[in-house]
Amino acid sequence: MSALAREVVPEEVVRPVVRRRSRGRVLSASLLGVLVAFALVGPWLLGDPTAQDLDRYLQPPTWSEPLGRDDYGRSVLARVAHATRLSLVLAALCVATALVVGTALGVLAAWRGGWLDAVLRAVSETFVAVPALLVVLLVAATAADGSVVALYVGLALAQWVEYFRVVRSRCERVLGSAAVEAAGLLRLGPWHVVRRHLWPDVRPLLTTLASLGMVTSILAMSTLGFVKVGLQPPRAELGLMITESFPYYDVAPWMALAPVAVLFCLTVGFLGLRRSEVPA
Repeated sequence: MSALAREVVPEEVVRPVVRRRSRGRVLSASLLGVLVAFALVGPWLLGDPTAQDLDRYLQPPTWSEPLGRDDYGRSVLARVAHATRLSLVLAALCVATALVVGTALGVLAAWRGGWLDAVLRAVSETFVAVPALLVVLLVAATAADGSVVALYVGLALAQWVEYFRVVRSRCERVLGSAAVEAAGLLRLGPWHVVRRHLWPDVRPLLTTLASLGMVTSILAMSTLGFVKVGLQPPRAELGLMITESFPYYDVAPWMALAPVAVLFCLTVGFLGLRRSEVPA
């Protein structure tokens, strides 16, 4: 909460709000911790997600198979575990790439200015003018075999512009402050400016953008899998699993409920981790 809000709002009102936000972040982190553990350990314990057993066609949930079997007799639990790991790993790689590239270019544009800033802004405005999902769709469609690399490149291209625009705007203001001007007069060097002024100011913004970026990447992957443009069968992917379950929703609802529940929990978890306040 900003300093102005602390002056206007009584402290006895501020404390419960901060406490509720902290409790929400703890619950979100716990939920994500469970899902990450499931994604890391589950594939090792549950075996091959493509292993078929047609004798167990659409087998309902049992103690040995808590989520039942699909139309090919494959373990739904094993497929959900592999799909969750794929979503988390690929989303993390996309967010990390977009964060590093966008942040570096944003700092460079704000620091150098001139023609470099103009060119980077023009490129970013081009990406902003095109819907992010369309960028991912166009890149993913270039790989007819549903390549993971193509999906990764498309998601990273669609997200870097968010980091660039936010970081450039914030860095431009920080670099024009009296503190940075004083650091320049004292010849403290660019590393001092980045470490003491830019990074503390930009870090909360990057945390928020990264949390939202994880949600965006996971939902984009599932959307493309849902329309069968992204990853292709027999790979286990959450959106693709939902699409494959449609013909059997009335006799085997567990096939769709499991990936939908994972998507819902991942979305709630990452949205709950985002910072609710941005430093002024």
